Amino acid sequence: MHWTLLVLFGLVALFWLTHGLRVAYGAAILPRLQKFPLAKDEDCPSISVIFAARDEEEKLRAALETLLALDYPKFEIVAVDDRSTDATPAILAECAARDRRLKVVRIADLPAGWLGKPHALLKGYEASGGEWLVFTDADVQFAADTLRRAMSLVHERKLNHLTLMCRLEMQGFWEKLLLTFFGMTFHLSTDPQRVANPKSVSYVGIGAFQLVRRGSYEASGTHRKLAMEVVDDMKLAKIVRQAGARSCVGVAEEHVSVRWHAVVANIVRGVSKNFFAAAGFHLILVLAHVLIILAVTVLPVVALFFLHGWAFLFAAVSAAISIGFQACVAYVLKANPAYGLTQPIGALIYLYMVANSTVMTLWQGGIVWRGTFYSLKELKAKTPS
Repeated sequence: MHWTLLVLFGLVALFWLTHGLRVAYGAAILPRLQKFPLAKDEDCPSISVIFAARDEEEKLRAALETLLALDYPKFEIVAVDDRSTDATPAILAECAARDRRLKVVRIADLPAGWLGKPHALLKGYEASGGEWLVFTDADVQFAADTLRRAMSLVHERKLNHLTLMCRLEMQGFWEKLLLTFFGMTFHLSTDPQRVANPKSVSYVGIGAFQLVRRGSYEASGTHRKLAMEVVDDMKLAKIVRQAGARSCVGVAEEHVSVRWHAVVANIVRGVSKNFFAAAGFHLILVLAHVLIILAVTVLPVVALFFLHGWAFLFAAVSAAISIGFQACVAYVLKANPAYGLTQPIGALIYLYMVANSTVMTLWQGGIVWRGTFYSLKELKAKTPS
């Protein structure tokens, strides 16, 4: 048993000393939007900002006002009303009546073989005319200088695709506990800094902000290739990279912000369709993910109370690096770094979310998204690898 524990915690420590520290360093050197200058008018190609809205009356108006206030010489906003039943159509109509830069596309029916959001974003693209496209969400708020700084980053790095990590507006202890852990796990799973390496196959796409050259988007196959893709933002980045685009992940901080879901219960419900889909609906991948998260976060902290000698040292190193990583994520997200100490609790809630997503999808035989049920059979058959 002694040697088993020694090997186990030695491997966990090795994970944190190699992959963990490398990813943490990579996160620290990601380009910060604030450090890039405002692009001059002559360096600002036309941009179409596209989002899909379904029953977004609560947050839509505030987000849309920030888009209309963007300081950029040539841009339009294409808002796609995806079968809304609340005040969303009225809000869009009111804003479009006073600002011609806003185009509204209304979708009354969803054709077979499509998820609602990819279909809506495709229709937004078809109604757009910009040389560059920004895909975002209906509740995301932009600072006025966001597009100018993003275009400066694009020009400097010679990019075809840029996605930005936005600021999450978090309120209360439990939201901050969970979302800071989620942020650390996202970094470990995707390794965003490697995306900028042309030789890497890594990809990251964040729904709040994806800026892509129109030609690169078209070469990738557009959202037609993602018709039944639940995690469409990540997979958009994947197909764009596969089409040869040069991609990069940046940090928006205050320039792009969103209140994702209020209270932890809503976060759990909001991602119930996502986690199993992110694993390609493969149980073995879900199980592997759960075991890895337990091994590298919860286990080292718990084991400190029972181990001694080298096994204790390995567990202590693992716990220190992992807690420190989450503390840094919390600092970037404007939360108290002490939230790093809540890591085991955050991990258990996160794993419950993974299990809940998997069990719910299997129990229902599919997912419900934007008011439509999609069977697991058709999702598996039409989801790209």
